Amino acid sequence: MRIDVTRAEGRIRERMIADGLSATAIEVFVNSFLSVSAGATGLMPESSIGPLGATPRLDDLEWDGSPDGLARTAVLKLNGGLGTSMGLDKAKSLLPARDGMTFLDVIARQVLAGREAHGVALPLTFMDSFRTAEDSMAWLASYPDLAVGNVPLSLMQNRVPKLRSDDLTPVSWVADPSLEWCPPGHGDIYTVFHTSGFLDLLLEAGFTQLFVSNADNLAAWPDPRIAAWFAASGSPFAVEAVRRTPSDRKGGHFVRRVGGGITLRETSQVPPEDARWMADLERHHLASTNNIWIDVAAMRDLLRERDGVLGLPLIRNAKTVDPTDKTSTPVIQIETAMGAAIGLFDGASVIEVGRDRFLPVKTSDDLIILRSDCVTLDEALRPVQMTGDLPFVALDDAYKFIFDFEARFPAGVPSLIKATSLVVEGDWTFGEGIRVVGVAQLGPEGGKVPDGALLSGEAL
Repeated sequence: MRIDVTRAEGRIRERMIADGLSATAIEVFVNSFLSVSAGATGLMPESSIGPLGATPRLDDLEWDGSPDGLARTAVLKLNGGLGTSMGLDKAKSLLPARDGMTFLDVIARQVLAGREAHGVALPLTFMDSFRTAEDSMAWLASYPDLAVGNVPLSLMQNRVPKLRSDDLTPVSWVADPSLEWCPPGHGDIYTVFHTSGFLDLLLEAGFTQLFVSNADNLAAWPDPRIAAWFAASGSPFAVEAVRRTPSDRKGGHFVRRVGGGITLRETSQVPPEDARWMADLERHHLASTNNIWIDVAAMRDLLRERDGVLGLPLIRNAKTVDPTDKTSTPVIQIETAMGAAIGLFDGASVIEVGRDRFLPVKTSDDLIILRSDCVTLDEALRPVQMTGDLPFVALDDAYKFIFDFEARFPAGVPSLIKATSLVVEGDWTFGEGIRVVGVAQLGPEGGKVPDGALLSGEAL
């Protein structure tokens, strides 16, 4: 079917205006739409990029103990996601993390502890969605000292229409109109910065740099060593990166554009014929943590220069309007990645950090590790890995949703501190005091793992 670009653009503008979205948010999305309608795929072939090369390492930084860098830093947590993949219908950050605390509790207490330890203001803001803001702010009401001056505790992200795959017009879905919309990716943060005046507010309050990270990564606390390094570096933008492992072979990675600077190549931007290069851990050795440091004035000036439209590399995702119904209308979701802004700045940096700053919880496989004895929380509520390499965990789909997960670990998760891997097939309920040592696997027949069991090898 031939796409009528003018008609599709008009429909998009009408839909977004009716939803009350800002003129800047509309222009940002239309810019991406026009790229897609012109045939842009967002792909970055290997011929257009090269290896990243050497970068600074956190372990090599010298720090004199001064809190000056941290004193100039504000913190923002991306908190727009629902925990639908884990069976939740509220903010994912309201999921119990460990020790009776939600992710929001841990984040709030980390920041409060950082303020006390270093004598700094360290304001905290959450980037919420329409589905997470009310519940999250209600939960944080129990921390009355969290807000700092005029710095808002919450900013609201935008939403964008899903487009029909056949003609790129906004999809209609009478059965559930909310499914007509999708998040624009965390690259939307820059649109919100521009339309809200948030960056000017930070500068007026004396905060010249901003640390941004995902709410589901409790290891992403504002480290004063990195804050000091970034303040002294003169870099306008920096991303923390971890060395890729075999489990990251299919993940996004930092590259250097041919004849240009650093950029982030996401998995969906790798052409199929270049998959072997994506999996090359020597050629592309660093993956993004989505822990980002931003020079506030540099970002504000760039947004002003471009009227809020940064033109970030697009990510085109082919889906169905109802993700649970593969027979529903095929759609395209257009997103952008926050870390891709690294390609817009001369002098942008990547700093290599350890895996102890990257502990995201995307699935129940990740949650069991966070709750196990592989990880503990120090006095400032920062995660500390108790073993060199965290074990590989793959749980059966019976554990996918949080309520099913909790029911199968009524006495808590097993000890994993001496585990190499735990693969669970079938529906097993775990008793109390279970230890996993080395490689362990449970078969598909299911059942109960008795109290005090030692799982090692083909245990049951």
